Amino acid sequence: MSDVRHVLVLPDRDAAEELAEALPDRFGITEEPQLVREALAGEDDAEDAQWLVVLADEDEALDAAELDAFAAEFEGWREDP
Repeated sequence: MSDVRHVLVLPDRDAAEELAEALPDRFGITEEPQLVREALAGEDDAEDAQWLVVLADEDEALDAAELDAFAAEFEGWREDP
């Protein structure tokens, strides 16, 4: 077992929640992903925030390119570790 995690960056909370809801059907993920609000540097307004969807991938079963393409469907991307 490893401690591999994937971080998907989304433009807003709605997109992050939609993506998180679609993950089980698309990738068979059973563990609930973690949603985290990340304020952009120097921005105080709650509207100026990105949302992160953090996925544990202990078995290293998820393909990074597929996750990146999936995030792009929600106007997001996968962060490289």
